[in-house]
Amino acid sequence: MKHPIAGLYDGHDDIQAELARREARPGPVGAAATPQAPGADPYHPKRIGLTVAAVVTETPSTRTFRLRPADGRPLPPFLAGQYVNVFADGTSRPYAIASSPAVADHYDLTVRRVPGGRVSNLLVDTVAVGDRLTTTGPMGTFHHNPLFHGDDVVFLAGGSGVVPAMSMIRDIADHGLQRRFHLVYGSRDRDDIIFREELDALAAAHTGTIRVDHVIRDLLTAGTISELAGPLRGRMVYVCGPQAMYPYALEQLTLLGQPRRRIRFEANGAPARPEAQPHWPAGTDGSEEVTVTATGSPPFRTPRNRPLLDALEDNGVRPEAACRSGECGLCVVRVVKGELHTAQEARLRMADEQFGYTHSCVAYPLTDVEIDF
Repeated sequence: MKHPIAGLYDGHDDIQAELARREARPGPVGAAATPQAPGADPYHPKRIGLTVAAVVTETPSTRTFRLRPADGRPLPPFLAGQYVNVFADGTSRPYAIASSPAVADHYDLTVRRVPGGRVSNLLVDTVAVGDRLTTTGPMGTFHHNPLFHGDDVVFLAGGSGVVPAMSMIRDIADHGLQRRFHLVYGSRDRDDIIFREELDALAAAHTGTIRVDHVIRDLLTAGTISELAGPLRGRMVYVCGPQAMYPYALEQLTLLGQPRRRIRFEANGAPARPEAQPHWPAGTDGSEEVTVTATGSPPFRTPRNRPLLDALEDNGVRPEAACRSGECGLCVVRVVKGELHTAQEARLRMADEQFGYTHSCVAYPLTDVEIDF
């Protein structure tokens, strides 16, 4: 997801994350696209084969892919806000499910083109009806928990960060949930608003529970948030959008007096500039190459500022991975020799740090390193 940015998760989510970690440890290298074996647990599959049943153009840069099970078996249930990991082009990326948990026969994945996006652009440009995709089962901790989050939620979304919000809103509408959900959605222009007509229609039909405000071009400043959402005291605030939105949103919400424990950030990728993090060693050139040696594979060179997981995949070594944001822990590796920069996003356990484990998706080799799976 998944981070000082990913934030302080409540105890329930910590338990879920730990259970997920224990149930799904890294598999053998090269197993990323292995389909789920017959007779395996249908509720926690490692792989699902899906067929593209429909492709919907949401905006000029965004498509929704409706995916149905290729083998006809029921899909695992999910919680609104969760994601699946899509395998393509020798790597994988997590995409939030946009559809409602009330609809059991398909997952809708809404994908936006991003500059240089390896998988997102491949999906948007090439995937058509009838194509097959392989994903994980649903996962992630960015979902509503009534015990800890209450029944009054403000969701700040930017760009494609509206996708998990859409699933949550559809969930409220389909199940008649008595939950107040206020979406404040920032977009670059009106033509770029994903789900605009449906969002506005759902808000009009559920005035007591769903509210949607669009913010065009302007930043979601403290003043804008206060003006639209009103007092935040006692309310949970969710944030999902581009990486750059997270520290800015935290700053603005802090100005409004919102406590950190009442803010939840969706995990959203590895930091693009790890050198900017406070604990990056001073004077260390991120573009300089070092040597990485993974057990059972030949050594290779990679820049210090490239995530270790990406570098491994580029060289044919494919650990299990999902969130690619430091949250899920599936890509964990053990550092046998050398030094790595572990980004702030990594949600490591104390035992991980004690015994030399790190999440390769948000780890950056500072020196020549040797790692084991």
